[in-house]
Amino acid sequence: MDIARFRERAHALVEHMATYLEEIERRPVRSRCRPGEVAAALPATAPEEPEPFEALLADLERIVLPGLTHWQHPRFLAYFPANSSPPSVLAEMLTATYAVNAMLWQTSPAATEMETTVLDWLRRAIGLPDGFSGVIQSTASEATLCALLAARERALDWRGNEEGLAGGPPLAVYASAEAHSSVEKGVTIAGFGRRFFRRIPVGEDFALRPEALEAAIRTDLDAGVRPCCVVATLGTTGVGASDPLEPVGEICARHGIYLHVDAAWAGSALLLPEWRHLAAGVERADSFVFNPHKWLLTNFDCSAHFLRRPEELTRTLSILPAYLRGRETGSVIDYRDWGIPLGRRFRALKLWFVLRSYGLEGLRAMLRRHIALARELAGWIREAPDFELVTGPNLALLTFRYRPEGAGGNAALDALNERLLNAVNDDGRTYLTPGRVHDRYVLRVSIGQARTEQRHVEEAWRAITEIARGL
Repeated sequence: MDIARFRERAHALVEHMATYLEEIERRPVRSRCRPGEVAAALPATAPEEPEPFEALLADLERIVLPGLTHWQHPRFLAYFPANSSPPSVLAEMLTATYAVNAMLWQTSPAATEMETTVLDWLRRAIGLPDGFSGVIQSTASEATLCALLAARERALDWRGNEEGLAGGPPLAVYASAEAHSSVEKGVTIAGFGRRFFRRIPVGEDFALRPEALEAAIRTDLDAGVRPCCVVATLGTTGVGASDPLEPVGEICARHGIYLHVDAAWAGSALLLPEWRHLAAGVERADSFVFNPHKWLLTNFDCSAHFLRRPEELTRTLSILPAYLRGRETGSVIDYRDWGIPLGRRFRALKLWFVLRSYGLEGLRAMLRRHIALARELAGWIREAPDFELVTGPNLALLTFRYRPEGAGGNAALDALNERLLNAVNDDGRTYLTPGRVHDRYVLRVSIGQARTEQRHVEEAWRAITEIARGL
């Protein structure tokens, strides 16, 4: 494809992208494809000869779009948002065009220095204290793994990478019973072993109980197990609960334990001064992560990872062969050792586009709108005689159940609500995810898609109640 054809086809593709966003509400939120349907529509082998670009566009419409669940749909109320925005998309087009590998300062100085600067913009915007340095990871899961590795090496006096874990004391990792599954996965990848992963009980607010954490640590110390890392959560996936950082940080400081804070979703809300109380005590954290690719209009992947002592992470991950050295080595930031992969995309560019295009006030207005919509939906649920609000709203997240008179006991209600969830998602007007609260089946709503307005939430609630009462 020469440049002239590239220009022509790029315009055609942008027209396709704009039309997709304009017309997205006409599509069912969740794909209605059956397993194997997309694969069956694709040829078994790659073409031997070039195919016309028009055929590619036609197959996007025929094969790909029906097989997508539309995360940018304004009635997407499942999981957490995975937001995008026109400025972010445009920046991603430039990132793909420039196609730089930002592993070293030398391999793209602008990519490195923009990442450092834009992450500091974010640090200030969410109220994270001076002294934290930022890096963009692909996901919060990756940032948590980095934290666990750094914590492991610090606990072993930097011998783990050289000698392995077999000869040392067992190391324990602590997180609430509501913590994300990525913590457990990180524990296994980092070599701690599930046997030494402690799930700490939560209180009525679903937040980690500090006294239970202290008790677990003392039990491990008495058994010859070395406490290594605590992963606290701001905004749990299930119900949006936040662990109390102040007492947890005090416990970690007293016992010399690494504290990592996973604020993947809720961290964006710290842009709002009225929600900064969630992070009270964060100054004691060793690392902190949140995802602009969830709730700040920046498309995946863009996870903001902040470290109080980045040298601990680089010491943990650094391997420096001759081909990665340059005359600037040691005098500039080389992000190659701030994360797991060596290669790095120019992810700061889309964050720069978003922050400049919307400004912090524009982002705050969106966050406040979503939080207000969740409160309004919670009010509708409370007023409905055959529904019950189970948790929240916590920020823009809540859970509820259908509970009609005469529906039976908990087992029958669980089955009824599972039928309701499947029927709602099959209907196509909205998309929800399930959850369990006190071991009861619930429907979970997360409001956060960039284009979601009051009418979309009203339409979703109308569909839910209509389907529920027709079961």
